[in-house]
Amino acid sequence: MEIPTIVLPDIVDIETVEIPLPTADVPSYKMIIVPPSDLERPKDTEEIKTETPEPPKLEIPVLDIQLPLPTAEVVATATYAAVAAVATTTLATPFFDQIKKKLQKFIQGKIDKWKQNQKRKIS
Repeated sequence: MEIPTIVLPDIVDIETVEIPLPTADVPSYKMIIVPPSDLERPKDTEEIKTETPEPPKLEIPVLDIQLPLPTAEVVATATYAAVAAVATTTLATPFFDQIKKKLQKFIQGKIDKWKQNQKRKIS
């Protein structure tokens, strides 16, 4: 009597790939030093006074009103914004007018066609 046998192939060594352990860059921040609430100037030092010039004011003598004038940066920014808005509006208006006219004609044509179809259905 023959006993069945299984022929297995020779063992093949499979090379494994070494995967290095992951590393991470942990963020670090410089420590913020908050001064204490009772911080005082040292005794042997003098206080430095810085004077800020007063903003210019417009005086209206009849009404006794003083209006503060804006700084040059504010005036320049407002001027640039106004010029850009006017230029954009001036240049874009003709294009929008043409588009508006064409759309009105197209929509009016569709409305007229719809009215004609309604009349045909009724009669």
